[in-house]
Amino acid sequence: MISKIEKKVESKIRRKKRVRKKIFGFPDRPRVSIYKSNKYIYAQAIDDVRGVTIASVSSISRELEKKLGDTIEDAKILGKMMAEKLIKKGITKIVFDRNFYKYHGVVKAFADAMRENGIQF
Repeated sequence: MISKIEKKVESKIRRKKRVRKKIFGFPDRPRVSIYKSNKYIYAQAIDDVRGVTIASVSSISRELEKKLGDTIEDAKILGKMMAEKLIKKGITKIVFDRNFYKYHGVVKAFADAMRENGIQF
């Protein structure tokens, strides 16, 4: 018999596969993947052809004056940081990977902040 936790994890994996089969990151248009834990937010730009991370931000990085949490305001700050890093590397177009999360709240705030700062997707 499958426990509740195993069923929940299985559902997350199924949703992630459904999202990922439609998107792929290239060197000129990387995939920006977001992950949120109960306390923090992490995001990275990935070139799937070479399998390397181009840029990354997190709410616990040393670049920040203070540690951020997982609120919408913090997601906006991280979205702006990620957009600035990508523009410095000459990237203006991306593919957004929301993982298994719904596109609302923190995920939407992060994406909107990137759009407002010059990234297209």
